[in-house]
Amino acid sequence: MTLRFAYGTNGLTDLRLDDALRLLADLGYDGVGLTLDHMHLDPMAADLASRTSRLSRVLGSLDLTVTIETGARYVLDPRRKHGPSLVDADPDGRAARGRMLVRAVQVAADLGAHAVHCVSGSLPEGVDPDTAWQHLAHELAPVLDAATGVGVPLALEPEPGHLLATLADFHHLRHLLGGPEALGLTLDIGHCQCLEPAPPAECVHASAPWVRHVQIEDMRRGVHEHLPFGEGEISFPPVLDALSELTRNGYEGLITVELPRHSHAGPHLAEKSLRFLRDRVAGAHI
Repeated sequence: MTLRFAYGTNGLTDLRLDDALRLLADLGYDGVGLTLDHMHLDPMAADLASRTSRLSRVLGSLDLTVTIETGARYVLDPRRKHGPSLVDADPDGRAARGRMLVRAVQVAADLGAHAVHCVSGSLPEGVDPDTAWQHLAHELAPVLDAATGVGVPLALEPEPGHLLATLADFHHLRHLLGGPEALGLTLDIGHCQCLEPAPPAECVHASAPWVRHVQIEDMRRGVHEHLPFGEGEISFPPVLDALSELTRNGYEGLITVELPRHSHAGPHLAEKSLRFLRDRVAGAHI
């Protein structure tokens, strides 16, 4: 088994979606991390089903695998970044996010995606943590039911600054929900460097049973800033060794480069990132 690399469309927002996909195929990527957003595939569009069907044909023609990402900044609220969330103080806001995630699950099923990524959202002002955890568990229940129904795992990402920020938080939620089979983990290598007590490679090993999606970029300790490879502090050969072991043990998903604030240089960084990763794979003990 070889590592399968992808690039996130949230780092290619200056390109039309078809152009972005052809770029990635031409560069030699195995897949794409598709963020559902207004400029590419809008999850709120009335013609979502027909657009998804067309996209499925494009992905097939380019031989690209896909994972669905749901971290668009303003897709639900044009005035509030990432709002409303699954832990929003407003129950209607929480329900709106849940409905969007159910839509994302259906899109994933229609595209043959290997996972649907999501995040918890930040703890709202005036809401105590215990209440927020209950909100999160409640709103995820129908999303997990939908994921179970179509056989696509939900891959929750620990996000710095969010209610669910660490791997320990992921396990807290997993236990709250009773360990449903459909609940998996999006492991972001940079976030491990930023927040986790263990090095990123050790995080891969420790999280292996639950990993359903992997995001990768460089990062510095204590600073949540997604950086191009070589601009942070991560030693990548041990990480790629660990990811290769994960793949040998059954992980079939993508490893998606996540540079959402670098769209202005997206084509260049997509090429540079794949070259960096392949060079490090060649030198790692795989």
